[in-house]
Amino acid sequence: MSMGDRRLDVLRAIVEDYVLTQEPVGSKSLVSRHALGVSSATIRNDMAFLEEEGYIRQPHTSAGRVPTNKGYRLFVDRLSKIKPLTAAERRAVHRFLDEAVDLNDVVHRTVRLLAQLTRQVAVVQYPSLSRSSVRHLELVRLAPGRLMLVMITDTGRVEQRIVDFPADVSDEDVLTLRSLVNDKLVGVRLTETPMEIQALVDESSPQLRPAMTTLSTVLLETLVERGEERIALAGTANLTRHALDFSGSLRPILEALEEEVVLLKLLGEIDSGATLRITIGEENDIVGLDGTSVVSTGYGPAGSVVGGLGVVGPTRMDYPGTIAAVRTVARYVSEILAQN
Repeated sequence: MSMGDRRLDVLRAIVEDYVLTQEPVGSKSLVSRHALGVSSATIRNDMAFLEEEGYIRQPHTSAGRVPTNKGYRLFVDRLSKIKPLTAAERRAVHRFLDEAVDLNDVVHRTVRLLAQLTRQVAVVQYPSLSRSSVRHLELVRLAPGRLMLVMITDTGRVEQRIVDFPADVSDEDVLTLRSLVNDKLVGVRLTETPMEIQALVDESSPQLRPAMTTLSTVLLETLVERGEERIALAGTANLTRHALDFSGSLRPILEALEEEVVLLKLLGEIDSGATLRITIGEENDIVGLDGTSVVSTGYGPAGSVVGGLGVVGPTRMDYPGTIAAVRTVARYVSEILAQN
């Protein structure tokens, strides 16, 4: 027997009721709560089929049924309606993110907002340096022979480095160095800067070459060697709201969420673009997180993808609402980056 539309409707109703009530769902409650257009006997037959196929299970004798991870997966794959945020919620999201003063503020506001909207654990990856381009390089004199190099990327990240020269550099030479490095590097992807930096040294005048050689070393460290990714996390306390959804202790989940490499893996490869990614239960092959679901997507300006964001929660998750929140927040963050 194949899975028909009515059985999908029954599964959808079971998932929705169980997410809402956290109580096993019986045929009588399905009849009373949902306009399925069939008798409770027919629904019982459909539930028997769904149980036999592994989409629902009976947690204990004489109880209703609850979805399995396989059932949640089918529910998500066949999801036809995403619960949109209300107009008031969308305005609040826009206003809250628009008030951010810099990239750090954008990220911290985003992760707090996602945690509040979904009542789950929220994770936001800072824009990846490897996917960023140089917007501006500034040189600021601090003392004789010492300058501060400030790099601003097109994604709003700001990196600062101290440059110690073997001899003092005149104000005129500082202006020349600033002009040369900006002419050569602005608009260049960070991963493509090493050859341009070498060209800066080769093309410098003999008088300026020692200073440019020193500066190029720090430029390489700033533009190329800063490979670590940064992650922001919020809402871990929300796990306690769902403690009954997790068998055993919350400790393995909390320990896993402390590892940045785990969080990056949860967000998935951002090479996949802004496509929504949902992993359920055992699909998360990270120790301690096989009882969770993750909803994530990429974000970035003008259709590019520079980072990822998402939420982690129990498999008994409001998937339509969570998907809407993740998509909406990602879209607004992308718009903010495009404006900067």
